[in-house]
Amino acid sequence: VQLQESGGGLVQAGGSLRLSCVASGVILSSIDAMGWYRQPPNKERELVALSIRGGTTQYADSVRGRFTISRDHAKKVSLQMNSLKPEDTAVYYCNLHHYTGSDYWGQGTQVTVSS
Repeated sequence: VQLQESGGGLVQAGGSLRLSCVASGVILSSIDAMGWYRQPPNKERELVALSIRGGTTQYADSVRGRFTISRDHAKKVSLQMNSLKPEDTAVYYCNLHHYTGSDYWGQGTQVTVSS
């Protein structure tokens, strides 16, 4: 399984960015969920948003109402990030949760929000 991320970069507070992630090497029916995690400087990795089989979505409280996760097609997940804050600065990782219980990760993309 490979996850190819795109997007990210530097933006001023209040701005927007869009992250996308495409999965390959995986059978569609084996995907339980796709989503995004992030790791701020000197902190642990945390959930940002998930798109779960069947259409359910899950968001961290800190991003609910500002970020929107979408499945553009079965193997592509995007994260629209609006009203960005400096505390959103982190490395963002695409995640795929396989029905076997395995988790797969992208290489990470840096998002930096300046104040």
